[in-house]
Amino acid sequence: MFRAIKEQVETIFREDPAAKSVLEIVLCYPGFHAVMLHRVAHWLYKMRLYLLARLWAQFNRALTGIDVHPGAKIGRRFFIDHGMGVVIGETAEIGDDVLLYQGVTLGGTGKERGKRHPTIGNCVVVGTGAKVLGNITIGDHVKIGAGSVVIRSVPEYSTVVGIPGRVVRTRFGTSDDLEHGRLPDPEGQAIDDLSKRVEHLETLLQTLMDEKLAQKR
Repeated sequence: MFRAIKEQVETIFREDPAAKSVLEIVLCYPGFHAVMLHRVAHWLYKMRLYLLARLWAQFNRALTGIDVHPGAKIGRRFFIDHGMGVVIGETAEIGDDVLLYQGVTLGGTGKERGKRHPTIGNCVVVGTGAKVLGNITIGDHVKIGAGSVVIRSVPEYSTVVGIPGRVVRTRFGTSDDLEHGRLPDPEGQAIDDLSKRVEHLETLLQTLMDEKLAQKR
């Protein structure tokens, strides 16, 4: 347990430049509280103490504003940054070194039974307000932009943005940075291309009309 706490504290120091001390993290970081409390809830769940596990998870939610079902499987060095509103479903599986921002949902898409929540690979970053829904797989080193809605599996080393989420970049590398201000915007690019096309056609039409008027004169 002490090793898990030490590892979690080291993870927060690595991921959050605002962290100033161990005492601050232990007392003031809801993401830290949520992960450590979930470890207990998940152990109770595996012991088939389902009601007690749900009660512990409910306490976790009331304390932190983070809703993690006790059945969710979460790997090592998991960090929830400014975690208010994060929801993680029962059959979600999360790998190691995963970072979630505020308002992320790892949810289902209906009332189906069995595996119905996402499987998240290692070294994945999910931006603020993103929704990852259904029994899909998010590969290792994937970056999901803020506000995206992902309903299809994503290959490793990809960047996903939009509604529905689209792969806009695939690269090989190990950086965990997710620079939201520099992410591609497929819808915006399509609108920009369409505007340029309309402008070109209007210019062409005006040229033809001018030539026709010149011939009449």
